Amino acid sequence: MGMKRQRYVTKDGKCRVNLGPIKDKSRFLSDIFTTLVDLKYRWFLCVFTACYLSTWLAFGLVYLLDAWLRGDVAHAGDPDWPACFENVDGFLSALLLSVESQRTIGYGSRQVSAHCWEGVLLIMLQSILGSIIDALMVGCMFVKISRPQQRAQTLIFSKHCVISERDEKLCLLFRIGDLRESHMVDAKIRAKLIKSRQTKEGEFIPLEQSEINLGYDTGGDRLLLVEPQTITHVINNSSPFWDVGGESLRRERFEIIVILEGIVEASGMTCQARTSYTEDEILWGHRFESCMLLEEGAFRVDYGAFDKTFDVHTSPSSAKAKSEEKEREVKGHLTPD
Repeated sequence: MGMKRQRYVTKDGKCRVNLGPIKDKSRFLSDIFTTLVDLKYRWFLCVFTACYLSTWLAFGLVYLLDAWLRGDVAHAGDPDWPACFENVDGFLSALLLSVESQRTIGYGSRQVSAHCWEGVLLIMLQSILGSIIDALMVGCMFVKISRPQQRAQTLIFSKHCVISERDEKLCLLFRIGDLRESHMVDAKIRAKLIKSRQTKEGEFIPLEQSEINLGYDTGGDRLLLVEPQTITHVINNSSPFWDVGGESLRRERFEIIVILEGIVEASGMTCQARTSYTEDEILWGHRFESCMLLEEGAFRVDYGAFDKTFDVHTSPSSAKAKSEEKEREVKGHLTPD
């Protein structure tokens, strides 16, 4: 039994590339907002909680220290004592004062009086710092929740690519669809071929990326994704599959990465969905079944037929071989007897 095929991108769009040890991790701190948003939810919630707990505890200790130095702790409950921090007689009460001040709860039992200027400055400092933490944490949480990654779960790709002839041209085709009734705005499709190769000079290039034309020059890559679309790549002399035939396809080792991008109609944020096809997921001499039906007053999409294909007669010759054969036929007709 052979080794399992290592994919560059999984069928559900996850990139299988692990980054090695990064020595200069200060670069992540310089963009702290993106770093926080990219954290997994469990670590983000830990940071979220730690930010608030650390400020509450730190200011609680400062309030307790100032109250102890001023004698407010020793004279707690003395109505004649001009206390700076009223009803602060220990760490727990100082912590409650810190939480009530930053969260603007204000139960009224403990407070900072006008008998000391440093207490007023501490309240101002904690209010400003609390507002900054609120803005950062709430902003990160909003961006994290509203990220359109989950929208990609309702953008689907066919399980296989097919190769067959369209208008006497050999084409590679795959199908995409949107399961939601709210459509993607300005949807665009593109594809990359991932294939390692060796140059004429002997240099080995691992996972080289080359472009697969899906109609960029004709506007065919811009989609109105209302119903499932069959995306076509015409195999011509600029195509990476120009000299690939039905038999040689089985010996190839490559991966096609398909990327669908668009704007989510509901949120206005850009969404990207990805998938990949390896050489054994390409069906030579197949065509997709139609999944569009006509019913009264509207068209109906039959997603049960989304992945279904059927055999069609297709020569196993490559597009290059067919082109050369046609040229020989033309020359044969032009050559006088």
